[in-house]
Amino acid sequence: MKFLDQAKIFIKSGDGGRGCVAFRREKYIEFGGPNGGDGGKGGSVYFEAVENLNTLIDFRYQQHFKAPRGQHGMGSEMCGAKGEDVVIKVPVGTEILAEDGETVLKDMITPGERFLIAKGGDGGRGNMRFKTSTNQAPRYAEPGWPGEELWVWLKLKIIADVGLIGFPNAGKSTFLSAVTRARPKIADYPFTTLYPNLGVMWVDNREVVLADIPGLIEGAHEGTGLGDRFLKHVERCSAFLHIIDGTQDDVVKAYQTIRSELKLYKESLCALPEVVAVNKADSIDEKDLRKKIKALEKETGKKVFAISAFAHTGLTEVSRELLKYVKIKKTAPKEDETVHIETPSKPWSPLD
Repeated sequence: MKFLDQAKIFIKSGDGGRGCVAFRREKYIEFGGPNGGDGGKGGSVYFEAVENLNTLIDFRYQQHFKAPRGQHGMGSEMCGAKGEDVVIKVPVGTEILAEDGETVLKDMITPGERFLIAKGGDGGRGNMRFKTSTNQAPRYAEPGWPGEELWVWLKLKIIADVGLIGFPNAGKSTFLSAVTRARPKIADYPFTTLYPNLGVMWVDNREVVLADIPGLIEGAHEGTGLGDRFLKHVERCSAFLHIIDGTQDDVVKAYQTIRSELKLYKESLCALPEVVAVNKADSIDEKDLRKKIKALEKETGKKVFAISAFAHTGLTEVSRELLKYVKIKKTAPKEDETVHIETPSKPWSPLD
C-alpha cells in the first residue's frame, strides 16, 4: 500500500427537496383545501476517525463526495424522504483544514469520533403549511434550501509516543526493526526510508509506539533532500529519540544540524523531551566512543547512550529512558516485566 499523507477533496451536502403544491380532491368532501407535503432534508457529510487506516491513499482515487438531495414533497400531505448521510472515514490523527491549507477545522484524534463538515439543506414547506383563515387556498410552496459545498485539505499526522530523528543512515530503521516487529526497508544508502514507519515496542509491560521518519539533512527546511514535510508526523510525539551515527567524525555538528532543522521547522518541537543515542557503537574504538559521548554530553547537558541496533546492545537502557516521557496507556498481556526485544537465532542481516 502506498503512503499518502495529504489530499484535497470536494464535499457537498444534499439540497433540500421542494415543497409540493397540491389540493385535496375527494368525493363528498367540499373545500378539501391544500395538502401538499414538505420536501425532505438533504443528506449531511460527516468525517469519522477509524483506527484501521494509516494512509490517505483512498482519496487519490476519489476526490468528490456528494450527499443525495432530499425527495420532493407530494400530495396527500406526504413529506419527502431525507437524503442519506455520507460518512467519510479517515485515519486517526487526520487534520481537516479549510481550502487555504492553514485554518484547522477539526483535528480527528479520537477513534470513532465524528465531525459534521457539511449540513444538508432543509426541505421546503408544502402549501398546506401556508393555509390561514385569510388564505385558505395557497398556491405556492418553498423550494428546498441548498446544501453546503467546500474544498478541504486532509493532512495526516501520525499519532506516536516517540519519534526517531537523525541523519539518513544513522540507523533509525534498524533500531525500529530491532525493538519492534516492524520491518522497514534497510539498506546502506541514504534516504532508504521514503515515508514514515510505525512500530510498537513493549517496555516493562507498557506499550510505546515509535515513528520512524525519513532522515533530515542540512537545509531540509528549504526542501533539500526529502525536505521537512515528514516532520509533521512527529509533532504529536511525547519525546524524541535522536540517533546519531557514531562512525562519523563530528557527532556534535550532526546533533546541532538536526536541532537547527527542528527549530526552523517549528520552534515548539525543540521543547519536547529528547533522548540522545550514539548508534553503531560496535564499529567504533572504545576510546573514540567515550570521547564522542563526552563531547555530546557537554553539548546536550544530558546523558548520552551508546547503542548498536545491529548487534542489539544498549537497547534496553535507552528504551527504559524513553519510557519516562511516555504516558501510560496500555498494559501488555505478559507476566514478565522486561523489554520486549527480539533476538534472532541466527546473525542478523539487513537482507532478512
